[in-house]
Amino acid sequence: MKCMRCGREAYRSTTSEAIETEFGLLVIRNIPCYKCEECDEIFYTGDVVEIIEEITAQVKQATQGLTIIDYSKAA
Repeated sequence: MKCMRCGREAYRSTTSEAIETEFGLLVIRNIPCYKCEECDEIFYTGDVVEIIEEITAQVKQATQGLTIIDYSKAA
């Protein structure tokens, strides 16, 4: 696969992604990707993007009812 940014060769790899959402920070590790050997740009295939979106939606749904209270501010 060629890098969409610089045109060099991209190789299969894995990466981690931190996604800031309205419910907090979600970190997903070991995401399959293509990484450019020249500029280190990272690319995901369409199916990987779909799975990332599904994970984000599941985490959002699971944490909708969760309330976090700072004890020092509530006491």
